[in-house]
Amino acid sequence: MSGPMRFRRHHVDADADLMMAIVNRTPDSFFDKGATWAEDAAFARVESVVAEGAEIVDIGGIKAAPGVEIGPEEERARVVDFVARVRASFPDLVISVDTWRASVGAAVCEAGADILNDAWGGADPELVDVAAQYDAGIICTHTGGVTPRTRPYRIEYADLMGSVLSDCLGYAERALAAGVARESIVIDPAHDFGKNTFHSLEVTRRLGEMVETGWPVLVSLSNKDFVGETLGMEVGDRLIGTLAATAWCAQAGARIYRVHQVTETRQTVDMVASIAGRRPPLRAIRGIQ
Repeated sequence: MSGPMRFRRHHVDADADLMMAIVNRTPDSFFDKGATWAEDAAFARVESVVAEGAEIVDIGGIKAAPGVEIGPEEERARVVDFVARVRASFPDLVISVDTWRASVGAAVCEAGADILNDAWGGADPELVDVAAQYDAGIICTHTGGVTPRTRPYRIEYADLMGSVLSDCLGYAERALAAGVARESIVIDPAHDFGKNTFHSLEVTRRLGEMVETGWPVLVSLSNKDFVGETLGMEVGDRLIGTLAATAWCAQAGARIYRVHQVTETRQTVDMVASIAGRRPPLRAIRGIQ
């Protein structure tokens, strides 16, 4: 089990599980279809997920899927001022930004971001230096070396979990060597990124192997294609499958859950923790009173 975490001035206890709510500053995200593209709509989303109990918001300016090329300047325009607005309004909220670019990472950290969530496995090697410079957290993912914003095509692994562990731990060690604090480094198998559905199911089934490394583990399962393909469900109908995968990862010991639906995920994770004996019930009067 991993220990306490720290993201700049925000400290997290060793037994805490965190909800990371997705806030897309894009017009074409696969799940919300641009519902939070407008800044005020995105801010309303932040207010809503904070009210639901999200400890982290993850703000992204570029959708992961292929599409129109978004350069660093446009990405900064989408996220930097918004991060500053959220920081001013929610001083106790942990702010993450989904970016693989060091130049964007530096700009959002200046604006108040606490975590750099690199979904593309270290495509920009200077991102770890930015995290170290600003004492920020960093999410170290496995993508199998694919180019950002490309879909996997017939990708094969001789040893999938060997690749996941080698890449994630190697990334974490590079971050540590660059000066990022150990308690600020998180690893993520990156479901669907550089993986087909069978791969994503395997990393879910074997998530305990990542937890056993001692690094805190983040999972981004929410409404992913591997859930949809497994159950034959389109994007809007994947919540039940997502929560089943979430329960499995919670039992394995994941610490951070990147989600669209905060309340449902929190209840799932809390129920698993209570069954496992890690969390007491909020009320237990049945058969007592």
